[in-house]
This record gives sequence, C-alpha cells and structure tokens, in this order.
Amino acid sequence: MKYEIDLSHFQEGIRFDLGEDFCGSSPSGERISFSNFYMERDGKPFYPVSGELHYSRMDAGRWEDELIKMRMGGINIVSTYLFWNHIEEEEGIFDFTGRRDLRRFVSLCGKHGLYVILRVGPFDHGEVRNGGLPDWLYGKPFEVREANEGFLGYVRRLYGKIGDQVRGLFYRDGGPIIAVQLDNEYMHSSAMWEMTTGISNEWINKGTGGEAYILALREIALECGLTPAFFTGTAWGGAAYSPRVLPLWGGYAYRPWIFYSHRGEHPATEEYIYEDYHRSGAVCADDFTPAYLPEERPYACCEMGAGMMCCYYYRFIYPYRSVDALANIKMASGCNFLGYYMFHGGTNPIGKNGTYLNEAQVPKISYDYQAALGEFGQIRESYSRLKSIHFFTRFFGSRLAPMETVLPEGASAIDPRDTETLRFAVRTDGKSGFLFVNNFQDHLVLPPRKHDRVRLVTGNGAFDFDISLAPEENAILPFGMDLDGIPLLQATAQPVLRTESAGRILYVFLEPEGMAADFRFGNGTAVSGNAGPLEGEEARLFSVRRENREAEVLLISREAAGRLFLLRDGSLVFTDGALLEDEQGGLRLETLRPENTLLCWPPESLGASGRLKRLPDRGPLGAWRADTREVILPVAVQQTDRHKYLLRLPELPEDLKDIRLRIDYEGDIGMLFLGNTLISDNFCNGDTWEIGLREQIKALKTEQPVLTVAPLREGAVVSAESAMAARSENSSQETGELKKAELQPVYEIAL
Repeated sequence: MKYEIDLSHFQEGIRFDLGEDFCGSSPSGERISFSNFYMERDGKPFYPVSGELHYSRMDAGRWEDELIKMRMGGINIVSTYLFWNHIEEEEGIFDFTGRRDLRRFVSLCGKHGLYVILRVGPFDHGEVRNGGLPDWLYGKPFEVREANEGFLGYVRRLYGKIGDQVRGLFYRDGGPIIAVQLDNEYMHSSAMWEMTTGISNEWINKGTGGEAYILALREIALECGLTPAFFTGTAWGGAAYSPRVLPLWGGYAYRPWIFYSHRGEHPATEEYIYEDYHRSGAVCADDFTPAYLPEERPYACCEMGAGMMCCYYYRFIYPYRSVDALANIKMASGCNFLGYYMFHGGTNPIGKNGTYLNEAQVPKISYDYQAALGEFGQIRESYSRLKSIHFFTRFFGSRLAPMETVLPEGASAIDPRDTETLRFAVRTDGKSGFLFVNNFQDHLVLPPRKHDRVRLVTGNGAFDFDISLAPEENAILPFGMDLDGIPLLQATAQPVLRTESAGRILYVFLEPEGMAADFRFGNGTAVSGNAGPLEGEEARLFSVRRENREAEVLLISREAAGRLFLLRDGSLVFTDGALLEDEQGGLRLETLRPENTLLCWPPESLGASGRLKRLPDRGPLGAWRADTREVILPVAVQQTDRHKYLLRLPELPEDLKDIRLRIDYEGDIGMLFLGNTLISDNFCNGDTWEIGLREQIKALKTEQPVLTVAPLREGAVVSAESAMAARSENSSQETGELKKAELQPVYEIAL
C-alpha cells in the first residue's frame, strides 16, 4: 500500500524555559533544566532514559553489578521506590541497614554515573503490602493520604529520616539525585489494607486533597533536606497535578488489574498505536487527558512496562519484544524522556515478625516482574533489544528532542485489531527527521509488511521509503541525516550510535528484521565497499567520503545488535553474556557458558590484557576467546509426598558468580523452602522458574531445599456440612507435579 505525509508546511511549536522549579546546578558548574519540549544539560537537549530498580528488593551484595548492567544497557537514570514499611515496619524504629541502606545504594549509582529519582511516597504501591504504608498506620485516629496534621506529622518524620540518609547526595551537592517523586497516583489509585484482605477488603484512601496535598508534601520534603533539581508526579488517570511538579506518564499493554472486573480474554490495547502527546487538540485513543496544555510540558514517562508481574488470576509469559516496540511508539509520539517500570526485577524481604510484605494478588517473595533484567540479573531479550534504542537516544537524542510529531491522517484512530494498515509516524523539524514504523501489537500477531511505500514530502524534496518488516519488529529510519558532514539522504536501516577510535569515525546501523538495508547519500559522496543489505552476515563495514570528510558505517543484524556493548573508550564488543565495565575500564563477562566468543571493533581492542585468545577475524570484527572451567552440578529429586519434593543439591562452589535453580512444574503455585524459610515462590505460567542461590550457599551446607507444588484443582468444592465447626475441600482432579529441576552455573570471567 502507498502512504504519504506532507511536511512542506511544517511549523515549529513555541519553545520556552520551564523556570526555576525545574532546574539545578552542580558544584562542577553542570546545569540541568527543562524547556516545554525536553530536558537540557548545559543548555543542550539531553535525552533521559530511566529504569526502575527497588534497592530494598535486592540483596545489597548484588547492587553494584546490577547497576553496571543497567548502565551498559543504556540507562542513565535509576528510579527507586522508598517503601515506608521497609523503612519503618515498626513504629518509631527505622532501618537503613543491609538491603535498606539507601545511602550506599545512591552512592553506588553516583559512582557509575547514574542519576537517581527517589520515589519517596508516602504511598507508593509497587505491589507491596498496603502500597508501602506500615500496618500500624491503620489504627491511627486520622485518614492517610490527606493533608491533616496527624498524617503529615508522620510524613514529616519519614521524610526527615530519608533526608538524613541522603544528605549531600543531591545534584546541587555534586551527588546523583536529580528528582523526587511525591506520592504515587494520588487521587487515581490505591491498594488494599492487607490485614483486611479476604474479610472486609478495605481499600486505602486514594486521596481528595488535590494540588494542595502535593504542594504540602513538596514543602515538607524541602524542609527535611530533600532538595532535588525538580519534583515529579504521576499524571495518568486524573491524578492530582501541580504546575510546580513535572508530570510523568507511562503505558502498560498487559494489565492484570482489569480482571478485577473484566471477564474473558485480555483485549488488544491502544498502546501500540502512534499518537501525538504534545499538541492540544490531538485525538488520543488512550486515557491521555492531561490537566494542562500538553505543549506546555515535555511528554515524559516513568512507567512504561518493561515487564509485568503474574497476578493470581492473570498469568502469562511476557512477550519481550513488546518493550522496545513500546519505546518506539512513545518516542514517535513525542516522548523525550523514557522511563521503564520495572527495568530490573526484585525479591521481597520478609518482615521482622515473619510478615510477608507483598500484596496478596502477587507472589509473597518473588517480584521478578518478567523485567528486562530478571530478579537475579537474568538478561532478557527485552534488555538486548532495548540497547539499540538507548544508544540511539544517547547519540542522536539531541537531534530528536527538538523534533515534533507528525502523524498520517487517521493514525491515532487505528483500531488495535487492524492488521492491514501500516503503523508509522514521523519526528521532524520540517526538513529532516526520523520515520518510525511498528509491526507489533499486544494480544495479536500482525502479519509481515511487504513493500509498503511511504512518501515524506518536505521543503527539501520528497523521500520515498520501501517498507518491509517482520512480525513483532519495529524500526527508526533516518532522512536528511548528517554524518559528520556527509549527507545521508535516507536509509532503510536504523541508526544505533556514533563512536571514534584512533581518528576513525564510525556510525553503527542495524538492519531491522524483514527489511533490506539501503543507504542513499547526497551528491558527491563516494562509497567504498558494499553498502547493500546484509545477506546472512552479522556485520559489514563500508566507508563514505565527501570532500575532506570521511566516516565508516558498520551495518549489523538485529541479532548482532542485541549482543552489542559500548565501552568507555568508544570500542564495541559483541557477546551473548552481560559485559560489565567498571569506572576504571576493567572488564568482566557474566555468562552462562564456560566457552565464549567475543567480537569487537576495532578488531584488536580486546587484546590488551593478554587474557584472551585471538581467533580469526569475522568480517570487520576481531574475534577473541574467553574460557573458564566448566562446572556441572547435578540435582537429585526425592518426592516425599504427593506435591512435595526434596531437592538434593551437591556442595555448591563459592567461586561462581551465582547458581540458578531452574524449575519446570505443572500446578497452581510453587513454593521453595530452606529450613523454615520461604525463599522463593511462583505463580505457574508455563515458563521456567529461576531462583538465584548465591545468598543461600552458606545455609545450603546444612539444609536441603524443599519444593511444594500447590496443585490446580478442578471442580473444587468446600464442604461445611458437618455439625461441628469443620470445613474441608474436595476436588474432582488435581494437577501438581515437578517436571524438572536443574542447576545452572553463572560464570564470571575477567577480560
């Protein structure tokens, strides 16, 4: 099919600075601020990419490497909830030790060049017990989440303790904390008081105080030493808004909460339809109804689904390709601030008196969230695919941020179930820009696109794109792009990054699945090498020259792009594992394999340490070998009752990075105990359940884990016909069985 967008009459929107509520300076002189379009750093457009990690949901010994993984994946801001009931579970007793050591966590973020957003509540949610409120608040003589003297007095005490912990760590002090979020979904959402679940089912007050409550929290925060460059608040669902707080948005296509009232299959959602979120009068298919003129604030996100938990009544295997597709949609629709929830999964701590701190609808311990980085640091396909988009924002975000969204006619009205219409949008300045194309839809598989024609008419002429795209794929295609003085008119390949080494300028592009890469350069440009589509290759290098300007282009496959890491010195490494680079440039490889091949550019860049074995080059990339001793860890399973299994593990070596217990089972819920302690649980969704055992190795020297599988029961009936106070359950059929249990070593190799 043929499509066209006329950009020849494009008019740039009005730009203005947001003022003193949205800016700050560091002691080094660096300054961050906001216009109504985007965030700025030292007066230039800066593209933030935020990923959520809950520090108190992770053993503190894992923090540093997991933060490095996030940075290596292109995250530049870490956002984290501060759950009140993790900090002050018992009234008046505050705990900032171990996994609750906020100061150490924030300091590690700063060490690795990551900004921080603190989401300080008092109400958070996050599928935590009472949304993070301590149980003891239930018995107080005042309503929570209102601007009354009683509640705000306790908030002041909480904020004061937090302020004490992070003193000197704000941006103004040279620290990493740039923002603080006040409450969460205020006047929009709430959670249940867990002590009433299954009985009176009482819900926590969602609030009625509007802007006055938000401003009261802001004032208390400042008085308590929480002094960020700017404050944020969630904006969706009619949440309370203040012009002194940056509104943040999100998007979830997989919505367990709808099954409180919805029956039947999960519907396809509008999350994969292009919109214009930065223009008054734009027709948006979703619930985007801001309490302000959309062009007066940047469209920024904090909760784009980078995964989703399985709830008891809604279980599914998360489609990891949905995440970068959502990022593509948001960017094209005007987003200049990506923010993911959750980027990293976690593990709930157990309360001091054995209280489980989860919300009843989700597992007690595991909060894996099927996130881009799993509960124990597992690398998911979503992490691998997102890197290309995050590198794009790092190297080309300053070009993208000032550009505006232009949609083809009727784009935002496309039915999510429409499998025929091409989904595309443009970010442009009227002469150049990026064509965004998406072929992913949640709860529906879109067919491959074959040779759709898209024409973009600009004041500089027309650009014609031949669009073919595989199912579940998306792409960002440039037009009118400058490559260090060399004009790239257009390309059916996605820009990934720009780097330099020894005076060589290199641009990396990826070839989207189903698309044939084609580069068209301006007159007078000489091309050396094959600039055509890849033909089964993982990478190809060609060079372009115009007058005294020269650059190289590395075209890589989508699969190779998922293995790409960028090092501090500008070199590139391709590997299946997780590459960790510390602040001094030291390299470690976290891998599931004892034998590993790494590719790199420049080809000799991995040889300095002398630890790796050189292999023959693979095309334009150097090839190196990194090996370690293989470890085999057998598991013996003893079924001790109908649905109980003793897992006899061998002595576990302490020199491995981690050891993951992988369990496949059929049933309702799986629970893993070590001694009297529940160490992990899982709502069965058909996927392999993984448990990292690093923190349990000492206890496993004297105890063996026990797996309990709560069965699925068909035709279950509770009998209460006894004359005595007795009840029992009977069912016609039960399904609960362990299929497989194995141990997977996680190796770490110094490179």
